[in-house]
Amino acid sequence: MTSLLLTNARLIDPERDSDTLGSLLIVDGKIAAHGAEVEVPEGAEVIDCGGQCLAPGIVDIGVKVCEPGERHKESYKTAGLAAAAGGVTTMVTRPDTLPAIDTPEALEFVERRANEATPVNVLPMAALTKGREGREMTEIGFLLDAGAVAFTDCDHVVTDTKVLSRAMTYARALGALVISHPQEPGLSAGAAATSSKVATLRGLPAVSPMAERMGLDRDIALVEMTGVKYHADQITAARALPALERAKKNGLDVTAGTSIHHLTLNDLDVADYRTFFKIKPPLRSEDDRLAIIGAVKSGLIDIISSMHTPQDEESKRLPFEEAASGAVALETLLPAAMQLYHNGFLTLPDLFRAMALNPANRLGLPSGRLDAGAPADLVLFDPDAPFVLDRFALRSKSKNTPFDGARMQGKVLATYVAGAAVYRRD
Repeated sequence: MTSLLLTNARLIDPERDSDTLGSLLIVDGKIAAHGAEVEVPEGAEVIDCGGQCLAPGIVDIGVKVCEPGERHKESYKTAGLAAAAGGVTTMVTRPDTLPAIDTPEALEFVERRANEATPVNVLPMAALTKGREGREMTEIGFLLDAGAVAFTDCDHVVTDTKVLSRAMTYARALGALVISHPQEPGLSAGAAATSSKVATLRGLPAVSPMAERMGLDRDIALVEMTGVKYHADQITAARALPALERAKKNGLDVTAGTSIHHLTLNDLDVADYRTFFKIKPPLRSEDDRLAIIGAVKSGLIDIISSMHTPQDEESKRLPFEEAASGAVALETLLPAAMQLYHNGFLTLPDLFRAMALNPANRLGLPSGRLDAGAPADLVLFDPDAPFVLDRFALRSKSKNTPFDGARMQGKVLATYVAGAAVYRRD
């Protein structure tokens, strides 16, 4: 047996909503015990954590790795290194590649590449419809057998409700999770910003937050009709929250997520036409941002993710309206989340409930917790360490982060996957 004892650590336990000083014992890649006093096995390696925070590793739903098709933007190797440096121990990858991951063969390629190149866990999602075109559903059963953990067309909204309802019905019969991007595609087509004075003054094509509410209303009606397990990838507008609350109160199997960018930035950030702030859905008002933070605090929104979307310089160095949407965030997820902690909005257990425990539970994973028997997927971090972010120091191939030059707090000191250190800060 191999044993590792991490002592003198602030144990962040999202399941028990606790933040206490103690130790954690790892035996053969799994958590054996944790608490104020833990018996040390003979021959165990002991590491003093110096009073820093030890939490379950982040389970990040919605990571885009650009293999196959756009490897120049991000590879599994660079994404894996960025994830490890960011405390992400499990990447749940999106199928919006070129071509889309819509066949068992494409899924097996992804799994093989991920196992060869990444030090962290990689769980692939598959497309819900062939080519993400919304016309014909994929072979959900075969893709499940090949290892798909969920099905999504990402930001390509399925407009044909008959196709979507059939796919949901089939997924329900197989117990598969469907992840959707709530948006009314007609209203949101061509939008670069959220409807506001800022968008009007800057002459940017904009979309009302009601487009998100309308898309969510349709999806919830189909969930009620089919009984499928459903997750909304990003809820970013206050007007969508009542519909989400009703769906949960009615007993539907519905969860929701939001991105770290919508929790820490708002629509004023696009006023200077800085395309690194162009994401999808577009950044919302400050009132929306605060409402979404409140929904995370209350548990109405279950999951916080990076929505890591690499874009190369050529696709970002364009006029705002023409530039590609998306931002890299595997390495900035945790320090950005620390803004919410230091500003008093969320506690550390709150954050790791949304970034680790809830996503693991939604996917049926044993990780995301500090219980005995759980995989020793952990992150050790200093929540107070200050730094100025330099985008060129990021391990991702693409450097499109809105936090470039920002003063941030929170540094990952070490990341463990199955008890093995996959990252240590120099």
